[in-house]
Amino acid sequence: MEIQAIKQRFSIIGNTPALNRALEKAKRVATTDISVLVTGESGVGKENIPRIIHALSMRKHHPYIAVNCGAIPEGTIDSELFGHEKGSFTGATQARKGYFEEAHSGTIFLDEVAELPLATQVRLLRVLETGEFMRVGSSKVLKTDVRIVAATNVNMEKAITDGKFREDLYYRLNTVEIQLPPLRNRSEDILLLFRKFASDFAEKYRMPVIRLTPEAEQLAMAHSWPGNIRQLRNVVEQISVIETDRDIRPEKLLEYLPKHSSTRLPALVKKDSSSSGSSDFSSERDILYKILFDMRDDLNDLKKLTMKLLEDAVPSEQFIEENQGLIENIYGDGSVKSEQRLVLPSRSNEPESSPKTLEIDDIYEEEIISLQDKEVELIRRALERNQGKRKDAAEELGISERTLYRKIKQFEL
Repeated sequence: MEIQAIKQRFSIIGNTPALNRALEKAKRVATTDISVLVTGESGVGKENIPRIIHALSMRKHHPYIAVNCGAIPEGTIDSELFGHEKGSFTGATQARKGYFEEAHSGTIFLDEVAELPLATQVRLLRVLETGEFMRVGSSKVLKTDVRIVAATNVNMEKAITDGKFREDLYYRLNTVEIQLPPLRNRSEDILLLFRKFASDFAEKYRMPVIRLTPEAEQLAMAHSWPGNIRQLRNVVEQISVIETDRDIRPEKLLEYLPKHSSTRLPALVKKDSSSSGSSDFSSERDILYKILFDMRDDLNDLKKLTMKLLEDAVPSEQFIEENQGLIENIYGDGSVKSEQRLVLPSRSNEPESSPKTLEIDDIYEEEIISLQDKEVELIRRALERNQGKRKDAAEELGISERTLYRKIKQFEL
């Protein structure tokens, strides 16, 4: 099955290379029985990977059971996973099968696996190594044939160092690791997800679809989204239900974003006599382009200064003496004086008697072309060093992946 077909089947939105890589790995390991560990921040959609693996495996006609290990109390987790016998503890009025018994021949997904108690981790390790387990309160060994896919948002190496997770179990679970990128690294997918959620909620609540203005789109793409896809979906649902104006501007979108959240937009500081500085979001364009405007103004000032220096420049006696031959070629009789400005004759069909000054824009045009060549070469080398991986190349260059993508299209790399 092609990646695009997988996205359509499981309602996965996005075209980020890191996302496509994760889906490609899920497709490849699906036909095997090796254990898989899915990693990524909370809210990135880790639950989709085990569903894909199960649906594309030979076990697809057998049970698929998802277990949130962090939602089960520590006192009952063993009973939930491995079952128990009648009378094994207070309230055990009858024997009960556990998830591993119920999922025989199928797939079991252990979400937030790092939350498992150490004693339960020992039992899980035995299941992974031998397929054997015992119900709580029983001495009879039972066998199960299950495919285990686990997921976590915890730094497992740190959990092992802190003694909260068994190292041997980690390596048994992590035969293949599939990492899902956070939403902040998928800026080109944010608007696709927003539109999908907006359409879904418009249909659900029978309301017109909300839309972001261009400035609000830039803000959404620049926001860090610490809650990832889950947070984005929640924000879209709130706006869809509450707002009567279906065209969402940046200031309205900001009302639904946590005040402590960061953004990758340049901050504006407006200073006046009454305050030392405060964030100013009154102009969305200023938020987005302030730094670019400042750079443009600096460049214009530099051009004016350079033009004035060239206009005021006069040759020294030493310069005339050292370049007499060149001056005679330009002026004919070499009669230029030190108090005169040197000008270049026109290269057009104008009379030689009307010399033409060297335009400052010609100098800047040559400099811009030279800078572009250097920029293209830097980008090409970074891509080569990182085997074409845009994310790694962008980090090396110190720019965003979106900017790098735009540069690649601009220079046709």
